[in-house]
Amino acid sequence: MAINVNLNDPALIDALAVKTAAVRSLLRQIYEEFSPAVFANSLGAEDMVLTDLIVGGNLDIESFSLDTGRLPLETYALIAEVKEHYGLTLKLYYPRHDLVEAYTRENGINAFYESVELRKGCCHARKVEPLQRALAGKKAWITGMRAQQSATREGLPIRVYDEGNGLEKFNPLSDWTEKEVWAYIKLNKVPYNALHDRFYPSIGCAPCTRAITPGEDVRSGRWWWEQPESKECGLHVKKA
Repeated sequence: MAINVNLNDPALIDALAVKTAAVRSLLRQIYEEFSPAVFANSLGAEDMVLTDLIVGGNLDIESFSLDTGRLPLETYALIAEVKEHYGLTLKLYYPRHDLVEAYTRENGINAFYESVELRKGCCHARKVEPLQRALAGKKAWITGMRAQQSATREGLPIRVYDEGNGLEKFNPLSDWTEKEVWAYIKLNKVPYNALHDRFYPSIGCAPCTRAITPGEDVRSGRWWWEQPESKECGLHVKKA
């Protein structure tokens, strides 16, 4: 969710300046050494920080999003705002209709509520397979993941080789705090998803995302009917 940050806090601003410079340098390195690289933009707060840095750095790094067909209206509004604000048209990847049709015919339209396996099957058709197409032929991909976001992301490295997709994977904001993310957004007037102002810190598909209450983990609104250790869609799971 959008959180209140003290923009007059010297420690916060100094830490943010150091981390922002490091991310700018890393993004430049990715552009120069791993072209063609792509940025997987899920349009969350962290991804909007990276959007601002990539565009501001005039880096020829393609930004794409996965349109699952079940995104919230607010996410589509942000896609349009990104184009208006930055002049950036995100490349959208959609699920293969045959995979989605087969899934819903066999399991039902909302079968993902019934089991982790069925939920991951839906995620595979709507997100994992489109991502594989988006990454084909690329040397590296960039994400907005942070280590603090959930138990499944603890110890998240800034750089790792993605064996499943056969390319380098970068998480430039891995060591950023939530306060640092929102301080950057506020200081740089970065557009963000309106759902963040309604207690949605993590936003995915509409049926799988809910608001949280104060004190809950930031990922508790995603697949809230599951245990924390299963809360990944398959996009960021290491190959066994």
